[in-house]
Amino acid sequence: YRIVHIIKSDSWKYASPLNSPGVEVNEGDFLISINGEKLGKKVTPNALLVNQANNIVSIAVRSAATGKTNVFNVKTFTGLTNARYRECVEKRREYVHKKSKGKLGYVHIPDMGPNGFSEFHRYYIHEVKFPGMIVDLRDNRGGHVSQLLLEKLSRRQYGYDISRYGSIGTYPSHSVAGPMVAVTDEHAGSDGDIFSHQFKQMKLGVLVGKRTWGGVIGINPRLALADGTLTSQPEYATYMKDVGWKVENYGTDPDVEVDIAPQDFVRGKDPQLDKAIEIALNQLKKKPVKLPDFKDKPKLSLPVFEMNYNGNGKSKEYEDV
Repeated sequence: YRIVHIIKSDSWKYASPLNSPGVEVNEGDFLISINGEKLGKKVTPNALLVNQANNIVSIAVRSAATGKTNVFNVKTFTGLTNARYRECVEKRREYVHKKSKGKLGYVHIPDMGPNGFSEFHRYYIHEVKFPGMIVDLRDNRGGHVSQLLLEKLSRRQYGYDISRYGSIGTYPSHSVAGPMVAVTDEHAGSDGDIFSHQFKQMKLGVLVGKRTWGGVIGINPRLALADGTLTSQPEYATYMKDVGWKVENYGTDPDVEVDIAPQDFVRGKDPQLDKAIEIALNQLKKKPVKLPDFKDKPKLSLPVFEMNYNGNGKSKEYEDV
């Protein structure tokens, strides 16, 4: 069995077993056996990995470059979702950086819960240094932290902290210098709906993509049953000043509608992200982000004094020198 792809995710969390330290396996190498049992047409890797999730397994791998077979002990995944998610976000981030020639940052918000809050800040603090920003809300599963993230994104630069030897800091910190464009789709729901709509209502930037899911009625899963399960019921309706109750059962329309056709998906194309980049770059072209000229920084050093003494050694006066 040829190894055609090794997931590239975090080295510290959700790391691919074949990216572990000391495991010298490359794409194109051949998987020969698992736990000493040789693979074949009727003996598949999936069959030998049944009930082996999160366990240490021994694999024999033949190098495509040298033909040499080595045995490695690796710890298996319990699931691929988190690793593939990190790889996907990193690819998109690198794509935005490259296509914008270093002018745009990129963040993806997978949900509006603790995980989404963490993912946002994992990237935002670094990506906000770029002149413009792409905020990706696609596949957002909802939650309750949209207002906290919108508050952060609504910051604008009004001043700068100039360190004597360090870099230039913005005031307020982590504020966006230039244009923002958000990307949303039909899989962004609940608080993902709300974020998408409020992004437009707060006039933070252009919203690109497809109409959102349209389910914003909130629940409170606080009622537990004897078997450990929970019950919930609709409790919180959302009203928007511009459309009233109409986000529920409809969602919010993007400013610029862009679909991803099946052939685009197969080819690995992302026309929604491409359109967001195009809009942000056009806005930067019309209104470039420029730092003030800090060359006229005033010198505010303390005056130097010299003490004069009279004949008996007592101080006579201070003179500014």
